[in-house]
Amino acid sequence: MQTRSGELVVVRHGETEWSRSGQHTGRTDVPLTARGEEQAAALAPVLAHREAVSHAMVSPAARARRTAQLAGLDGAEVDARLWEWDYGGYEGRTTEEIQRRHPGWYLWTDGVIPGDRDHPGESIEQVGARVDALLVDLRKRLQDGDVAVVAHGHVLRVLTARWLGLEPAAGRLFRLNTGTLSVLGAEHGRPVVTAWNVPLPR
Repeated sequence: MQTRSGELVVVRHGETEWSRSGQHTGRTDVPLTARGEEQAAALAPVLAHREAVSHAMVSPAARARRTAQLAGLDGAEVDARLWEWDYGGYEGRTTEEIQRRHPGWYLWTDGVIPGDRDHPGESIEQVGARVDALLVDLRKRLQDGDVAVVAHGHVLRVLTARWLGLEPAAGRLFRLNTGTLSVLGAEHGRPVVTAWNVPLPR
């Protein structure tokens, strides 16, 4: 049961070349495209109207930090628990490429294969565990107002599932596009989604 007063404002970073092409982008630091920067800048007036935002957290990835900066969240706290899912040996590959070798492959049920030293890979359970640890801290901060988090598609989908008390793999139910804003809150003390995958005008 939720006891805090604030809402969690969830922001997926703006477009990158890899997000546009559908390549899995875990720990590879790909910069925003020009469109991605436009998407991030469009967040600024929306977030400025949320006067209750008392804290912001951001993934260490440059694409997320640049999005936070352009969105007016310059003082966002960098937190490694907001890194994207480590895709291991599937880093940089599209779903179509993976399925040519593994027909029917689906990230949420089949997971990833080990990669190199920089991309060892994570299971869905590992992603869920670090998101759970993050949510403990977020719920404390939410007692002081809204909190904005700027990160990546899959990790934010897992975070949403765990917010709602669902298994980590239930993140598959929450499609999340680049440069969008979502809000997680509560109704009658129970966790809910109050807005999801909202695109912003350029």
